[in-house]
Amino acid sequence: MTETLDRKEAQRRVERIRAFRQQLEELLEQGVLTLTGEQRERLDRHLTGSLAELSERFDVDVTESQKQISLGMLILSTLGGLAFCAALILFFYRFWGMMATPAQIAVLAGAPALGLIGLDAVASREKTRYFTGLIALIVLASFALNLAVLGSMFNVLPTPNAYLAWGLFALIVAYAYRLRIPLYAGLISLLVFATTGVTVLSGNYIADFLLRPEIFLPACLLIAAVPLVAPHRKFIEFPAVYRMVGMFCFFLALEVQVHAGRMSYFPFAAGKIETVYRILGFAAAGLTIWLGIRRGVASMVNLGSLFFAIFVFDRLFSSWWDWMPKYLFFLIIGLTAVGMLAVFRRLRIRTRRVSA
Repeated sequence: MTETLDRKEAQRRVERIRAFRQQLEELLEQGVLTLTGEQRERLDRHLTGSLAELSERFDVDVTESQKQISLGMLILSTLGGLAFCAALILFFYRFWGMMATPAQIAVLAGAPALGLIGLDAVASREKTRYFTGLIALIVLASFALNLAVLGSMFNVLPTPNAYLAWGLFALIVAYAYRLRIPLYAGLISLLVFATTGVTVLSGNYIADFLLRPEIFLPACLLIAAVPLVAPHRKFIEFPAVYRMVGMFCFFLALEVQVHAGRMSYFPFAAGKIETVYRILGFAAAGLTIWLGIRRGVASMVNLGSLFFAIFVFDRLFSSWWDWMPKYLFFLIIGLTAVGMLAVFRRLRIRTRRVSA
């Protein structure tokens, strides 16, 4: 095993070996395949050695119990990182007034720098990235707190550039240490930067970006399109993050706009704008499902199916709830759900065939 692997690829190889062993056992029991004792022993020795080498080099999970423990460790590292972030912020504000201005600046500047040193030291020694991810969250929180508090100390007006700095810093951390949570944080920060920038250029206050769901749509599509122009061959788990952030926020903004036509930039009646966006939502969900099937990306199919169902049920509620008997309304909802399940089941089968 001389080729270069990372931990994700090593884990997939473990899963293939486990699946091969299970299939081999079934074939031997059914008499489809016959192996001599020597052949079986040699094969078992090879597979066991491969699993042992992968476990030693990459600390991957070779049993189901190890996978469950790893999942628990991932959850704990995330919760622990968030808890440390909260503790850091509360500590700052608890003792902040007792410190002189030079000391405050030194603490604000030193916290992210010390965090990066600790992050690099842990990342160079840890294969699983659980503690690395925990420290990365603390570093991101300290950097964000740094900019926010310094701006408050020197009465700097809120500016979209702060979100740009947070986003770029989070992306640097994500790519430097191959961490998905900082990537989520960075993409969301850049999304807010783009929308607040448009809001400020339009002559509105920076916080008003939430009142204009339309400005999210182009930025969301740009984020979702990044994997198309940058395949990320060395970061194979990152394209899914780009698609999830971009498409989820895109559909969420569409759903808000369906009920808030008065917030649109277009000078038309609110009802007409809502109708247009409702049609756009159905079309976008259907296109997402089609692209997911065509490319064999199950997450796109699932996301498109979820929001297609949301748009359907939302439309039924808006049209029929006020005048239809409630028992009949829920009966139609149930029948609609059954029909959609049948359609999605066929889509699932088709996706499986494309993936195969």
